[in-house]
Formats: sequence, C-alpha cells, structure tokens
Amino acid sequence: MNLENTKKIMLVTLKWILICVLTGIFSGSASAFFLVALDWVTKYREHNNWMIWLLPIGGLIIGLLYYYWGKSVVKGNNLLLEEYENPQKIIPLKMAPLVLFGTLITHLFGGSAGREGTAVQMGGAIADQFTRLSSRAQSRDKLDTTDRKTLIILGISAGFASVFGTPLAGALFALEVLYFSRISYKSIPLSFLTAYIAYFTVEFWHIKHTHYSIPIIPEMSFTTLFWIIPVSILFGLAAMLFSRSTHFWGHLFSKNISFPPLRPFVGGIILAVVIYCIGTTKYIGLGIPEIVDSFSNPNASYDFILKILFTGFTLGAGFKGGEVTPLFFVGATLGSALSVVVPLPIALLAGMGFVAVFSGATHTPIACTVMGMELFGIESGVFIGIACIIAYFSSGSVGIYNAQIVKGAKYHLYQKVRRKKMELL
Repeated sequence: MNLENTKKIMLVTLKWILICVLTGIFSGSASAFFLVALDWVTKYREHNNWMIWLLPIGGLIIGLLYYYWGKSVVKGNNLLLEEYENPQKIIPLKMAPLVLFGTLITHLFGGSAGREGTAVQMGGAIADQFTRLSSRAQSRDKLDTTDRKTLIILGISAGFASVFGTPLAGALFALEVLYFSRISYKSIPLSFLTAYIAYFTVEFWHIKHTHYSIPIIPEMSFTTLFWIIPVSILFGLAAMLFSRSTHFWGHLFSKNISFPPLRPFVGGIILAVVIYCIGTTKYIGLGIPEIVDSFSNPNASYDFILKILFTGFTLGAGFKGGEVTPLFFVGATLGSALSVVVPLPIALLAGMGFVAVFSGATHTPIACTVMGMELFGIESGVFIGIACIIAYFSSGSVGIYNAQIVKGAKYHLYQKVRRKKMELL
C-alpha cells in the first residue's frame, strides 16, 4: 500500500469519526432537551388535568403544522426506512423541530404516545444533513448512496440509544430494523460509535433514565420453559394486535376525513370524552409509573388492551410520538397480569413482556434481547432472549413500520404457511 492510499484511508476514517462524533453530540443533545421538555409537559398535565379538554386544539395545531409545512416529513420513521431502501432526497432538517413540537403537544394535552419515534426522527434528520455539507464541499470523496444509508443508520442508533439509555441496543436496533436490506459493513462499527457518543452526551447533560429491576431469576428447567413458551406467544399476539390497531385507526381516519388537520382534531375530541368517562389518566402519555409498578404489583387483565386502543387511536388520528414506550407498557402490564396464573416471578414476566412485545412489533429480536440485558441485567438474558425470539415469530408479518422490509427466517416461515394454505385450497 503506497503513501497516497494510506493518506486517503486516513482522511476517510477521520471524516467518518468526525461525522459520528457530531451526529452523536447533536442527536444526544436534542434527545436530552426533548427528555427534559417531555418530563415538564407531563408533570404539568398531571397537575392540570383540565388540559385534556384542549386535546382537540392541540391536534388541530399539529395537523395544520404538518399540512402546511411538514408534508415532506409527515411519514416520520417510515420516511427514514424509505430513504434507506431507495435514497432520493436529503431528509429535511425541519423534521426534527416539527416532530419535537408535535410530540410535546401530544403529551401536554393527554395523547397516548411514546418518545422513540421523536428521538429517531431527530437523529435521522440531523445525520442526513452531512450529505448536504459534503456535496457543497465538492470533494472527491463526496458521500454516495451507500454512505447516505450509513448516515441514516447513525441517526437511528443515536436517537434510540440516547432516549432510552441503551447504547448497545440502540446500535443493534438501527442495524436490525434495516437488516434485510443491504448494509455496508462499515456501518456496524460506526453505528456503535455514534450510539455511545449520543448516550454519553445525554449523561453529560445529567439526564437520568428510568431504571427497572428483576430481583429474582429462577433456574432454567423444563417446567419454566413450559411456561415461557405460551407466555411468549401471547406477547407476540399482543404485538400483532398493537401493530394492526395502529394501522387500522390510521386507515379509518384517512378514509373518512379528507382534510388531514381535522383528523387529530376529531380524534382529540373523542379521546378527551373517553378519558373523562373512564375516570383515569393511566392509559395516556408514556405510562412510566404504571410500567414501573407492573414489576411489583399485578396489573388488571385489561390494562394492556386499553393501552393498545388509546395508543393506536392517538397515533392513527395523526398525533405525534413514538410507539416503543407504549409497547413497553403493553408488554410489562400483560406479563404482570399473567403472574396471577403463571408460576414465575412477576418482575421477570413484566421484563420479558417489556421487550418481547417490542421485538414482535419491530421485527428486532436481537436488539430487544440486548436491550433487556442492558435494562434488567445479564442474568435474565436467557429468559429475555427466548421470549423475544418466540414473540418475533408469533407476531405475524405486519409490524408498526409500514415501510420496513421484512424478510429472512420469519419471512420464509410465513411464505411457507401461505403456500400450504393455497395448496389446501
């Protein structure tokens, strides 16, 4: 290798390290601000429940913002997946403030949504701006299509890792959610580097993440495995119900209300009335207190179903936010409720459901297994891994992301099932 090639490799390496550092710092700082703001609006709403009656107005504001200024980014996470699969245009930077503002409004007035979608979209929009900067530089080493895909991976990993405090899972999630498309090998170390930089950036801003604990881990045996398998299948079915619910409400609103800004307005009216009628706010917002409580106290058997309905309706109507924290709520409360009849520790069942439902809804069993170990400790890894894999295979072929291309083992399994059904017909 001559001196010229060595110099070129060093320059390319330095360029990508710089991109990772800047993406991690900017995305991590954006997530830190978002987490602080989200905590403030949540507490404000909890102390002023009358704010829920303004949910229709909040929905109308979100709808008008996206209708007049955000049509190019209204697809959210699906836009990131589409741009990865078929790069066309640089993701507009305005995606970041729009989804940030929209999510805060959703939570301020009582919508049921998560936070990962916001952080991931902010990270993706920030990372993709380096395509523009490189093009303006007109260097011989401008970013090509493969490099643009790498940038999107970096943005997703930075957003996920920073908002949940799980850098390993964040890096793996970015790779796995796009796994069945072609991924450049250089994306793998860069994804981990960016995820850790984003994670430590949030730590630098002294932002604390929620901690969970599984104090009792039983020994693995045929008896425990006998219970783990059906429970994990239930987690997969809950993930399927969550995904289909969100798509159903989205299709229903788009079909019956032609003017997009009116969809969250009408949805907000219905949500406000329903919340008032049921007399509780436990199914709106992130639901973190309920998730934490599910690790020590059995939940009612209907808690997870109501969270699915509230979240699917909120997001389907056009409010902004993520799906992952509500998925945590669904899985943890379902596992907690099952502890009444399943002879396994309640915290273990809640923890298994926490990540298994997420695994089934996003088709990312590896990232979810690692996330479980990061959150609950490596001792629970075997239980978490089995639950995530079984839930992944039993959750159907439709996930929360319409634009996600699902292939591999799961895809082939369902293809075989379809072929057998056709042969029987």
